[in-house]
Amino acid sequence: MSDLNGKRVAFLLTDGFEDSELTSPWQAVTDAGATAVLVSPADGTVTGKNGHEQAVDLAPAAADATDYDALVLPGGVVNADKIRMDESAVAFAKEFFAQHKPVGVICHGGWILTEADVVTGRTLTSYPSLETDLRNAGATWVDEEVHVDNGLVSSRTPDDLPAFNDKLVEEIGEGEHPGQTV
Repeated sequence: MSDLNGKRVAFLLTDGFEDSELTSPWQAVTDAGATAVLVSPADGTVTGKNGHEQAVDLAPAAADATDYDALVLPGGVVNADKIRMDESAVAFAKEFFAQHKPVGVICHGGWILTEADVVTGRTLTSYPSLETDLRNAGATWVDEEVHVDNGLVSSRTPDDLPAFNDKLVEEIGEGEHPGQTV
């Protein structure tokens, strides 16, 4: 497994996230030595759709992508629909693409990327119901367990978490991707 000592990884989400899509990648990056930080517009704690609660470290308006080495966007329909309507969260996510940093997105997490207008010319996967949204936003959608496109790691569902976590840790370990476009 990659050594992520000294790396900082932001997880951007709000209430209604898919529990395992937060907890599993969180454990993968912290087990590899990274520091994980929960960024959310929610006050105090966030609660997943299956009841997992976790403390919020920082609001998106106070977060700066330059302070992090990567971003993870968990899914969950309610989370993904709410977070994409938060302007500070969208701006925060977009900055990772502008700074050519690795981004991991799973399930419905891709909705915020359509709001941030960062998928044009990209190839990614997601929960199948996002296929049309991603294509309409300019992406090429593929039905794969995990897909990596120049630092953008994407997966479909919690079943894909083992492959997603492996590629996420690998991409964070590799660092910035200068060919990545906004």
